[in-house]
Amino acid sequence: VEALTYGSYMVGLYLEGAAWDHGSCMLKRQEPKILVVDLPVIEVIPIETSKLRLAGTFRTPVYVTQSRRAANGVGMAFEADLATDEHASLWVLQGVALTLNVDT
Repeated sequence: VEALTYGSYMVGLYLEGAAWDHGSCMLKRQEPKILVVDLPVIEVIPIETSKLRLAGTFRTPVYVTQSRRAANGVGMAFEADLATDEHASLWVLQGVALTLNVDT
C-alpha cells in the first residue's frame, strides 16, 4: 500500500444496518440475521463540509460505540460519505451507521 499525499487509510470500522459490496465498493442491503459487518480499509480525506458536493453517496454517522454515545455523552466522531446506488432515505430508515467499537 502506497502512502497518500492527502488523507489516510483507516481500518477497524464496523457497519451497522447495511452490508458492504466488495465488488462495487458500495453499500448494499444487509443479509438476514447479520447485524454488524467489518468495513474494509477505507481512504479518509478530510474536507470542509461546505466545499463537499458528492452525488451517489450517503453521509453516514461514525460513532465511538454501538450505543452511539461515549462516556461523556457525545457519541458522533465524524461523518463518512459511503457510495450507494439507493436513495438516502433507505439507509436512514435502516439506521445505517459506522462504529469504532463493537459490543461483545
